[in-house]
Amino acid sequence: MDLGLSGKVAVVTGGSVGIGLAVARGLAAEGVHVAICARDHARLTGVADAIRQEFGVRVLPVQADVAVAGDIDTLVEAVRAEFGGADILFNNAGTGSEETILGAPDEKWQHYWELHVMAAVRLSRALAPLMTARGGGVILNNASICATQPLGYEPIYNVTKAALVMFSKCLATELIPHGIRVNTLNPGLVRTPDWEKTARLLTEGKAQTWEEYLQAIADENAPIGRFATPEEIADFAVFLCSPRASYAVGSTYYVDGGWLRVTT
Repeated sequence: MDLGLSGKVAVVTGGSVGIGLAVARGLAAEGVHVAICARDHARLTGVADAIRQEFGVRVLPVQADVAVAGDIDTLVEAVRAEFGGADILFNNAGTGSEETILGAPDEKWQHYWELHVMAAVRLSRALAPLMTARGGGVILNNASICATQPLGYEPIYNVTKAALVMFSKCLATELIPHGIRVNTLNPGLVRTPDWEKTARLLTEGKAQTWEEYLQAIADENAPIGRFATPEEIADFAVFLCSPRASYAVGSTYYVDGGWLRVTT
C-alpha cells in the first residue's frame, strides 16, 4: 500500500532508541525526511547515519533534551533551517518513573510534566504554524496505556501521560480547521531497551532469567502473551501519520495486545 508519505518531513523526539527509532525508520522507509532528537549525541549521530544510508532520505540529528524549553527552540530552528518546516510531529520522548505520591518531591513532578506534557505543548505550538503554511500536517503523541489503566508504582508517569491524552484531544479540535490532524497512541507492553535493562537488574543473581521475567510480565498482563516489538507500534504510527488515515482525528488508539481491561 502506498501511504502517500514520500517527500514529507517528520520530527521525531526520542528518536535514537525504542519506539522513536522504530517510527523514524518506518517513516524513512516510506520516503519521509526525518529530524530526530535525543540527548546522547554519539548514539544519535550513529542512528542518523544508518537511516540515511539505508533509506536514502535526508536525516537531521539534533542533540536536545525536550524537557528543556531552550533545547526545543534549538530543535525547531534546526528544522526550519534544514527543511523549512515539518509535515509530521511524533512527540515520543519520555520514560517511566518510580515513586509514591507522598514521597515524591515537587522537582520530580515538575521534571516529568516538562518531559511528557510541556514538550508536546511547546513543539506543537512552534511547528503547527509551519505545518499550516505547508497545507496541513499530523501531530501524533505517544502516551501510554497507563494514562487509563495506571500502574501503582509510577503515579507521576500515569498522571502526566493522562494529561498528554487530554492535551491531544483539545489540540485536535483547535487544529483540524487548519488541516492538522492530532491523535494519540497508548501502547501497552513494548520490548524496549528500558524494559530489558530493568529486567536484567531485577534478575541479577537470581535463578529467573531476565527473559523469563519479561515473559512473566507478559503472561500476567497481555492476553496476547508477549511484548510488542517497537516495529509493531511503529507500523501503526506510520499509518496514522499518512493520508490513508485522513478521517482519524482527536482519537486515542490502544496498541496493547488486549491488556486494557475496560471499554473506551
